[in-house]
Amino acid sequence: MIIPREKYLQQLIAAEGNGMVKIVTGIRRSGKSFLLMTLFHRHLIEQGVQENQIIEISLDNRKNKRLRDPDSLLDYIDSRA
Repeated sequence: MIIPREKYLQQLIAAEGNGMVKIVTGIRRSGKSFLLMTLFHRHLIEQGVQENQIIEISLDNRKNKRLRDPDSLLDYIDSRA
């Protein structure tokens, strides 16, 4: 079952492209990652954004442990941008 989270998705869409960093907060397992990495990702694709233009990083994933260092994270993002 997918909970659409339309209100939160529309808030993200309304603030899209304003040059500001978006911070999504909430209790554990409330759907923050699903909102961003599924619903908002889908929105971006529907708007014509290419997959290779989207950078998604889960810092809680042990595979990305090195990216918890700010300099390593910046290097990674710069290499993908």
